[in-house]
Amino acid sequence: MAHILQSSFLPSTACLRATPTSAAPCGRPSLLPVRAKIREIFMPALSSTMTEGKIVSWVKSEGDKLSKGESVVVVESDKADMDVETFHDGFLAAIMVEEGGVAPVGSAIALLAESEDEIADAKAKAFSPGAASSSRVQVPEQKHKAEEEVVAPAATTVSSPKAAALGSAVHPASEGGKRIVASPYAKKLAKELMVDLAALAGSGPMGRIVAKDVEAAAAAGTVAAEVAPATPAKVGTAAPGIELGSVVPFTTMQGAVSRNMVESLTVPTFRVGYTITTDALDALYKKIKSKGVTMTALLAKATALALAKHPVVNSSCRDGKSFTYNSSINIAVAVAMDGGLITPVLQDADKVDIYSLSRKWKELVDKARAKQLQPHEYNTGTFTLSNLGMFGVDRFDAILPPGTGAIMAVGASQPAVVATKDGRIGMKNQMQVNVTADHRVIYGADLASFLQTLSKIIEDPKDLTL
Repeated sequence: MAHILQSSFLPSTACLRATPTSAAPCGRPSLLPVRAKIREIFMPALSSTMTEGKIVSWVKSEGDKLSKGESVVVVESDKADMDVETFHDGFLAAIMVEEGGVAPVGSAIALLAESEDEIADAKAKAFSPGAASSSRVQVPEQKHKAEEEVVAPAATTVSSPKAAALGSAVHPASEGGKRIVASPYAKKLAKELMVDLAALAGSGPMGRIVAKDVEAAAAAGTVAAEVAPATPAKVGTAAPGIELGSVVPFTTMQGAVSRNMVESLTVPTFRVGYTITTDALDALYKKIKSKGVTMTALLAKATALALAKHPVVNSSCRDGKSFTYNSSINIAVAVAMDGGLITPVLQDADKVDIYSLSRKWKELVDKARAKQLQPHEYNTGTFTLSNLGMFGVDRFDAILPPGTGAIMAVGASQPAVVATKDGRIGMKNQMQVNVTADHRVIYGADLASFLQTLSKIIEDPKDLTL
C-alpha cells in the first residue's frame, strides 16, 4: 500500500477584517473566514529508521489537479522506493524539492492549494526566504552533471529512436545488462506505453529512469519491438568503467547500512562455529526442487524449528536493561543489491509450510530487487541468516544487526573426508555455520545447544516438509 502524504494547513492570508457587526479581534477563526487553504506536503517517514528521504520522481507536475489517495511522488527511503499518495484533494501548486533532492523527514517538499486560484500565492510562499530556510534540501552534484550530459541525447531521442537505443547502451540504468534502475511509476508507465526500459537513458539521479524519460520515448515511437534488436549489440562493449580515484557519496541505502554497522559496535558479541553434515538435506532439496522449493527456504525453516526449541536465541535486547522473548519467529535473510544490502523477512517461518515459504521468498526477493518492499517486510526480523555458500565461501563471520539477538553465517556445502563412528573413512557433504550473538542475552551454552538442535534437524530433515 502506498504511503499517505502528510500536510499541514496554511491560510493564504494572515487574517481578514471582521464584519461590521463584529468587534472581535483579528485572529479568531470563528469570525475570520479563510479565503482558501494552502497545505504543506511533508517528507513522510517510510520506516522507523528513516531520517531523510530522496525524491526519486514526481508523478505529478506543478498545476496538476490531485485527488485524495492519488500517487504524487516516489520517495527513496533507506530501504525501498515507495509511491506516496496525497491525503487531500487540491492542486499541486509548488514543488519545493526537485527530483534527486534530499530532505529530512517532516520537512516541506511541496505545497498543495485547495483551489486553482491560490496556486500563485502558494508559489510565492514556497520560494519565500522563510520557506527556503525551513527545509534543508540537498541535491547531489551527480544530478547536475547527469542533466548536462543528458540534455543533448534527450533532444535527439525525441527525434530519433536509433539515437535513444545508442544513448541507453552506455547508461548506468542498464549497465552491462544488469537490472534496470527505474522509478516504480516509470515501470508502470513503460508497461502501459509498451516502452522498453532497457533502451532508455535515465535522466534521474545516478541514471535512474523516471516517468518523463518513458514519456519522451513513447512520443518518439521508441517501443520495445523497435529497439530490441539494437540494444544487445551495444551494451557489452560500451559499458563505462569505474573512475579510479573518484569519491562517491553513499546512496540512501548505503548510508543506512553504515549507521547500522556503526551502531552494532556498541553491542558485546561473541561467535560460535559448528560443522553440519548436509547429505540428507541435499537429497531432500533435489527431490522437491522441481516443486519450487529453494535452499534458502529450507535453511530458514530448519533454523526456525530450532529457534522454537531455544527461544532465548530468538530474543532481543534494545535498551541494555532488559530483553524480550519475541512471540514470533521471523527469519530475516540478507540479500545483496546494487549499492546496498537488505534483509527481507520470512514471518512465522516455523509455522508456514516449506512450499508456501519458498513462494513467499521468491516474492520478497523480486520486491527487494525492485525496491518495493514495505517496512514490515524488512524490519521485523528476530533472527538473521547470511548465506555466501553459493559463492563457494566455506566460512565467514557476520555482523549482528542492531535490535536482534543473533545472526548465522552459512558457508558452502562441500565434500569432506570424515571418520565414521565405526572407525571407517568416508565422504560426506558438510557446511560450516558461524553464529554471532549478543552476549548480554545469549551465552555460549545457549548457542551450543541451539546448534546441536539445528544440526539434528538438517541431518534428519523429515520435519521440514510437514
